[in-house]
Amino acid sequence: MRTAPTILHLDMDAFYASAEQAAKPSLRGKAVIVGGLGPRGVVATCSYEARVFGVHSAMPMAQARRLAPNAAYLVPRFGLYREISEQVMGLLRDLSPLVEPLSLDEAFVDLEAGQTAWDAESARLTGVKLRGDIRTFTGLTGSVGLAASKMLAKIASEQAKPDGLVLIEPGTERELLAPMSVRTLPGVGPATGDHLRRGGITTVGEIAEAGEDELVRLLGKAHGGALYAMALAHDVRPVVAERDTKSVSVEDTYDVDIHDRVRVRMEVQRLADRCVRRLRDAHLSGRTIVLKVRRYDFSTLTRSETLRGPTDDPAVVREAAARLLESVDTTGGVRLLGVGVSGLADYTQEDLFAQARTAAAASAEELEHAEKEEAEEAVEEPVPPAERRWHAGHDVRHAEFGHGWVQGSGLGRVTVRFETPGSLPGRVRTFRSDDPLLELAEPLPLVGRGPGDVGSPAGAPAAGGEG
Repeated sequence: MRTAPTILHLDMDAFYASAEQAAKPSLRGKAVIVGGLGPRGVVATCSYEARVFGVHSAMPMAQARRLAPNAAYLVPRFGLYREISEQVMGLLRDLSPLVEPLSLDEAFVDLEAGQTAWDAESARLTGVKLRGDIRTFTGLTGSVGLAASKMLAKIASEQAKPDGLVLIEPGTERELLAPMSVRTLPGVGPATGDHLRRGGITTVGEIAEAGEDELVRLLGKAHGGALYAMALAHDVRPVVAERDTKSVSVEDTYDVDIHDRVRVRMEVQRLADRCVRRLRDAHLSGRTIVLKVRRYDFSTLTRSETLRGPTDDPAVVREAAARLLESVDTTGGVRLLGVGVSGLADYTQEDLFAQARTAAAASAEELEHAEKEEAEEAVEEPVPPAERRWHAGHDVRHAEFGHGWVQGSGLGRVTVRFETPGSLPGRVRTFRSDDPLLELAEPLPLVGRGPGDVGSPAGAPAAGGEG
């Protein structure tokens, strides 16, 4: 254990919801819920204003709508979130070469490795400056925890929420942890928590009092021993700058169960192509193809096939996924499909084995034949173009009224509120969904970049969301 609180944990406050509030002046200080808006969607993030009604992350969206019917429900804009995340991670890397991202909005930083902190006071000043820089450059807020270990730094940032800083002085850890719930410790979920409760243990202090032998008896050697060490505030895990990617995968949940076997096969092929695009974007290839199927009764099946060498060939991945699908019974209906690739490598085997080449060629021939048939059918029986989809919360631009965002759509209409991060709450107008003057647009920066306002927040959000 260190003798100075030089490990920093940053957790952005209500990241998705705060970004939406910063981008949309009319939503500041109001309940905002971000996630999948379909019947089977779940809450990704909700603002603190929404939590007042009992809404929380991972809650079914249908339940959230019952609890907070008047909240703003938005589809995530991951492109914007990634852009903000890159800005924040850049600020962290200015502090130290050892930055361990955990997600888009959360990371550990070893301040000692960057020589930016060496004692409690220098660590606190660094944390204060970081929070100010985040607000200046992104318009958002983050909470900072400082401690001598990763576990305690994360606990400190949780205590600091929202928009605060907590520093745990070395030597005070056990006193701080003792009254906390066992669920505070990493790795203690509902099942482990219930198991400990049945053993008469509900606080971290009671874990320490019970002793290692009792914890091993209750939870097994590995888990019990690790939990006992954490209760004593022992955590020597280093901040690791690079985390190896174990797999790349994509999946979709469907609003209505898919029963048509042909449709299921088409969805698997589409997911395989998306997965390969992610592989290539990351300059990776993989040997093991994984298919995930969640059926109508919520039973989840996974099937995998390991190739002779790593590949990022979409035809090879499609063919392997199709073979895996043949072993799964989907007659009752499918609610979720996923395709993944694991066994990753940073190169692609150039000499793909003959079987894969043959399968890929056959797949290509089948696809060409299917496309030809579809084209012929389209000539014989024209199909009207699909109605443009306008996702709630996404950016649009109107040739006459300028930049805005979609408040809602349906029945051939789309409602848009015209405002920008630096404007006052804007007016709402409704258009036909096929209005030629309305088009999708890229998100605007949350922080003004005009002359004289570089670094000025476009309006700090009034808290909200996960974290």
